[in-house]
Amino acid sequence: MARTSRSSIVFTLLIIFGVGIVVGMWVNKRVPSSGPILPPPTPQTYEPLESGEAVVMRVYKELSPAVVNIVSKSLAYNFWMQVVPQTGQGTGFVIDDKGHILTNSHVIGSGQTIEVTFVGDRKLQAIQVGQDPVSDLAVIRVQPFQGLAVAPLGNSDNLTVGQRVIAIGDPFGFQHTVTSGFISALNRDLIIDNRTMFGMIQTDAAINPGNSGGPLMNSKGEVIGVNTAIVSETRSFAGIGLALPINRAKKVASQIIKLGRVIYPWSGIAAGTDLEPQLIRALGLPQIKGFMISVIAPGSPAFQAGLRGGNQFAGGYRGRPLIVGGDIITAVDETPISGFEDFQNIILQKNIGDQISLKVWRAGQEFVTNLVLAEDPRMTKRSSI
Repeated sequence: MARTSRSSIVFTLLIIFGVGIVVGMWVNKRVPSSGPILPPPTPQTYEPLESGEAVVMRVYKELSPAVVNIVSKSLAYNFWMQVVPQTGQGTGFVIDDKGHILTNSHVIGSGQTIEVTFVGDRKLQAIQVGQDPVSDLAVIRVQPFQGLAVAPLGNSDNLTVGQRVIAIGDPFGFQHTVTSGFISALNRDLIIDNRTMFGMIQTDAAINPGNSGGPLMNSKGEVIGVNTAIVSETRSFAGIGLALPINRAKKVASQIIKLGRVIYPWSGIAAGTDLEPQLIRALGLPQIKGFMISVIAPGSPAFQAGLRGGNQFAGGYRGRPLIVGGDIITAVDETPISGFEDFQNIILQKNIGDQISLKVWRAGQEFVTNLVLAEDPRMTKRSSI
């Protein structure tokens, strides 16, 4: 009897143990282990390019074939009258399918031989079509070939500060270098070699020696400016680059291609003195802004309009002869001007045959007179060298 009870107990325990194993296996399938839970593996992906990066890459790919490296070589005499070679280097870009290339005048200089290098190290000899020292622009030409890329020219009249820009050039001889940045400011004036480059585009896109003459482009890949100068104490990029607006460059280039020179409007007012406070006090003039006419060219538009130049020498002023007694110009087309340079910049933006109105102060009286701009006789010779 006792043996039977023990057998029943053992049998019952075996059944309970077996049931426990089955239940444990079922629970183990439903409940995760207490170890760390790892996320499922994700497929490998590449981070997408930012829109700015994609723009620069696209513009570079599309426009770099139209950008060229330019090397200009000439012979000159040194101090000991020995013949020595001189080399100028810069950038340019193709502007039409006839092989015309736009660049800076200071890149070409007096070059007797001009070599142009395209993408893929294709080298061609170029001829000079003409130069315009006033705008620091030059046009050269290569023999067109099949597949010649042409840079599309944009519109520089609708630019905005903060707009993205891209530059391609050959800084320090490193060909087809791309940099990007933004338009930092518009209508900057820069004095170079005693002449004023007015209305320039300022950019923080890196521009260095060798970038001169290269294109400054918008996000569409259109050329909006010609990289011309930098402001730097080290001759290397310091955050301020300046480009000539393409609308002005198009006008200059078309005249060079057609005429070999650039025709500029001319008023005939050859010299003037700004009315600074010190000079106003010394001459007993009223507090007006503008400039006093010093010299008028005989037979010029200003002469025919009845304007008067200075008639009395009053010594020197700021290192120049001071001629007083002439009319004072205070406004052009009802726009006040600050001085003679301001007046010249306005005239340069006009066309031959345009009529302008001048507000004149003479002997205490103010009046308005009109004159018609003529062709500048000083620019009648071909600009090419």
